[in-house]
Amino acid sequence: MTATLRAGRVSVRVEPASVLLGAGVWTAALVVGLAAVAVGDYPLPLPAVLDTLTGHGTLLSYDVVVRNRLPRAVVALLVGASLGLAGTVLQRIARNPLVSPDVIGIASGASAGAVVMIVVVGAGATAVVAGALAGSAVTAATVHAIAARGGFAGHRLVLVGIGVTALANAAASFLLTRSDRYAAKQAATWLVGDLAGRSWPDVLTVATGLALGAPVVLLLTRHLRLLELGDETARTLDGRIGQARAALVATAVGLTALATAAAGPVAFVALVAPQIVRRVLGVRPSGLLPAAGVGALVVAAADLVARRLFSPDELPAGVLTAAVGAPVLLWLLVRANRAGVSPRSG
Repeated sequence: MTATLRAGRVSVRVEPASVLLGAGVWTAALVVGLAAVAVGDYPLPLPAVLDTLTGHGTLLSYDVVVRNRLPRAVVALLVGASLGLAGTVLQRIARNPLVSPDVIGIASGASAGAVVMIVVVGAGATAVVAGALAGSAVTAATVHAIAARGGFAGHRLVLVGIGVTALANAAASFLLTRSDRYAAKQAATWLVGDLAGRSWPDVLTVATGLALGAPVVLLLTRHLRLLELGDETARTLDGRIGQARAALVATAVGLTALATAAAGPVAFVALVAPQIVRRVLGVRPSGLLPAAGVGALVVAAADLVARRLFSPDELPAGVLTAAVGAPVLLWLLVRANRAGVSPRSG
């Protein structure tokens, strides 16, 4: 989508290039997800997978596909979509490509909250999700409160977020060193994103976040475009823009927290997905659908490669996304340094 300024308001219209890109990357993501269901130590041909999904498979294929591989593939797609959407919202609000949930501490806060519930409280799955939500909310509020002093700016969010991320990661690591072996193993996924062993309850967790968050972002697309014009202009055009920004930030936090609760902190997806869309389209569209699709494609592909690269051993998907995302982060920092200013999403 793109937007134009008319008579004191922003009107949003559909951008065909954005729709085509979104359709393309979502198709690719679904193909990769289907391949992930078919590939494994017990390979299945595509017709057998489709037969199983339509209720005509064998008991063995049902166990392999529906109980084991399918929930993992669905979690990968939904987690990637949630992170891509959250990253796009935050980068557009801050007008800075470095502002993403993993860089400014939201994902680390969710991880730390989950580790507290596992190691200190000994809580079950539902309480762990609540802990992830609480941790992400606390870190987001802390970062915003500190960075907003003297005026809201993207580069302050990044600097404060890096410090908060370090504190949250240190707290989680400290708790793991003081926990017993079983709790440490259970909490290990919260230090690096890992999709191994994902089940249908994990699908429900991240699907709930996406089902609640995506409509909010779509409804507030016009306000998101206003916020890209800068705080002063946005306030002039809409006196209640602060409420819309708070709702958008809260939605991005919720999307990140529930994605992290389902798969751990899958690093740099929220940073990379919006930037890929921006570089492909070369304009300033909404990019919400394409960014969600790119995030889904990145996580699904990373998990598939992580499963098969060193088979029968598996790498956590977060290791591969970090290996790809870290150079992108460094490139953005170098680009900003050469320009002599804080990087802008445009």
